[in-house]
Amino acid sequence: YDYNSLMFATFSSWNITNPLSAVGNSWQTEYLSIAESMEATDVLNHALNYGIVVDCGSSGSRVFVYYWPPHNGNPHTLLDIRQMRDHNHKPVVKKIKPGISTLAKTPTQASDYLRPLLSFAAAHVPSNKHKETPLYILCTAGMRLLPESQQAAILEDLVTDVPLEFDFLFSRSHAEVISGKQEGVYAWIGINFVLGRFDHAEDEDATVEVTTGSQNQQPISRRRTVGIMDMGGASLQIAYEVPSAITFTSTQQEEAGKSVLAEFNLGCDVEHTQHVYRVYVTTFLGFGGNMARQRYEDQLFNNTLSKNRLLTTQAGMSEDKPYLDPCLPLGLSDTVVRDNHTLYLRGQGDWTQCQDAVRPFLGLHNGTMSPGGVYQAPINFSNSEFYGFSEFYYCMEDVLRIGGQYDSDKYSRAAMDYCSTKWSTLKQRLDSKLFSEQADISRLKYQCFKSAWMFEVLHSGFRFPTNYRSLKTAQLVYDKEVQWTLGAILFKTRFLPLRDLQQETLRQSHPSWLRSSFVYNHHLFSLCILVVVLAILLYILRLRRIHQREQRQAEALNLLWAEEGEALLP
Repeated sequence: YDYNSLMFATFSSWNITNPLSAVGNSWQTEYLSIAESMEATDVLNHALNYGIVVDCGSSGSRVFVYYWPPHNGNPHTLLDIRQMRDHNHKPVVKKIKPGISTLAKTPTQASDYLRPLLSFAAAHVPSNKHKETPLYILCTAGMRLLPESQQAAILEDLVTDVPLEFDFLFSRSHAEVISGKQEGVYAWIGINFVLGRFDHAEDEDATVEVTTGSQNQQPISRRRTVGIMDMGGASLQIAYEVPSAITFTSTQQEEAGKSVLAEFNLGCDVEHTQHVYRVYVTTFLGFGGNMARQRYEDQLFNNTLSKNRLLTTQAGMSEDKPYLDPCLPLGLSDTVVRDNHTLYLRGQGDWTQCQDAVRPFLGLHNGTMSPGGVYQAPINFSNSEFYGFSEFYYCMEDVLRIGGQYDSDKYSRAAMDYCSTKWSTLKQRLDSKLFSEQADISRLKYQCFKSAWMFEVLHSGFRFPTNYRSLKTAQLVYDKEVQWTLGAILFKTRFLPLRDLQQETLRQSHPSWLRSSFVYNHHLFSLCILVVVLAILLYILRLRRIHQREQRQAEALNLLWAEEGEALLP
């Protein structure tokens, strides 16, 4: 399974049920900005800049085209990057299948494989902008599974052949296989950028005091960013900012911390620390809702077989003697098939007992580590905000219909009531369309288990207090997709504003430079003329002296000749 790809694919289905509550008191300006980005991109505007990101995933590849207006001149402000939209107001995006990793044995076909995507992007970006449009080809989990030699061969073909056909700004550093850590950071950047959390703090907005890695640097007060939690079918991920410097208790903990912490500067100038962020990000493979249920069923199956052999019982081996599963709705009959053996289950619908049953699958270690024993950076629960995606949203909304703001007491009561409801009643409710459109039989069967798993991950694994009120579950942001590729291009182009600022400074200073240069050259020319005139005068004076000396010598010589001539006369 492509765990990272499976999980981050879910970022394409985010939704904030009440976007006004997500952006604070300055929602009007930001919402209008988002609404403007839904308009068709004005390709006739020569001032716009463009960028292209190709997401090479395991199941397929997608190209995203972005654009942004000129930088506003404030070195603390990021580029206003938006997804390009065609004349039908649809996002400029195209997907092809299968994944690029399928070319492991035929790497020379990589550029041919991407040609449809790059041609699609080239047709939308104005031709006169191609040479200055950066192209990034970023490969994720599918490529990470390949040996490095095969990865290198595919990338080499792209670096060699793509420039032969396309004029985009593309170099060797623009094609790479990114790590899961990078992918998580890009996703974190994307959601916070859309929510406007990288803007300067305002008086009425929640702020945090941030200490950077710079020595003698005073703490910075800026707008509070949001953390993200995503539970897909196969894996679980969490990413959030760590505002304060971390003190490690041991060398081992420091090494563990370095692998899950990333510090980077989103600003256009490394000298400015207003946009230095320290983010904790990690992935837990096998902790997604479906994989957790599979691990749970595997253990039920193995434990039941072992117990039956030891006690010579037949519990779970027939329909009339099923195993009572607390994590299935009351009265539901289900089966688990492993190695040609079948385990029969009957739903007990006991949510509290289900919590106790799933908690060991978190792999907690002395209560000091997050799920699986991975180091977790501290969270200031009194001044933080999180968004939960995928299963965090599905568990609350699909059948419980309480998506949005998370309340552990309200959630627990709703989950408990659902689990204890007879299976026949739940099916009637589904037929009566009392659940969301996304709800199906599979969701109804495993909702009890997944709701308990989500609760335990949140409160036992990540140790969120049960009275935590700053978690929102979401599906889309402003009714549109937010991909990690947005965070990627924002990160990749973060120094472009500095280049623009330098060019603008040069243009602004050019007239004065020209004037001073003209004055300087004028004086230099006059000086040269004066030197030449003086040289000519000196030369003339020298000639006159020479002429006068020669004349005197001639007169003296004539006199001598005359005297000698007189002496020779008889």
